Amino acid sequence: MALKVLIFDFDGTIADSRITLVKIANELADEFGYDPVTESDIVRLSNLSSKDVIIQSPIPAYKIPFLLRRVKRQLNEHIAYLQPFEGMKEALSNLKKKGCYLGIITSNLGANVSLFLRKNSLDNYFDFVYSANTLFGKNKVINKAIDKHRLLKDEVIYIGDETRDIEAAKKSNIKVAAVTWGFNSASVLKKYNPDFILDKPQELLDIIECNCGLNKSLQT
Repeated sequence: MALKVLIFDFDGTIADSRITLVKIANELADEFGYDPVTESDIVRLSNLSSKDVIIQSPIPAYKIPFLLRRVKRQLNEHIAYLQPFEGMKEALSNLKKKGCYLGIITSNLGANVSLFLRKNSLDNYFDFVYSANTLFGKNKVINKAIDKHRLLKDEVIYIGDETRDIEAAKKSNIKVAAVTWGFNSASVLKKYNPDFILDKPQELLDIIECNCGLNKSLQT
């Protein structure tokens, strides 16, 4: 059966939030006792898995949930002013023209994501926004969204920019496309064997264009 349901991660996949996240992280550095993030740090971290980023963090493990909560709170204050990645709007428009059902799963507040979508004229493309506070339990959130919207797993593909997105989709037994324009580098994403590696939003169309739902040129 062809893939026709695309569920997107938000930060780093649809919204270009990297610069804002680095700015927020550096503003909180003194409070949480770590050095400000440099460009070399970003490159190094992009080549680590999501779990290794946590393991190698200089922040004590018990402080990480508090830091993430603060980052999320401050990001929510900026989210309406973020921009989508180049080519994303056109890709989403073409996916809708092909009859795809589109959703978002995010740890951000749903109201703020909806505001971002309206500000960037993307709100008409998405059929649902599912908001849940999770770090490594994203597969449970994916399963809840699939159940709530009565989706068929063999028609669903999840699109994300981190290794934890790949792991979550695999645990949920759905296909996954890893995008290289977000947080993790292409090299580390490939190690987690996603069904597809995408270098630009327009390649989303190639995933759903053939009847089997697969495009060999994009498979890893």
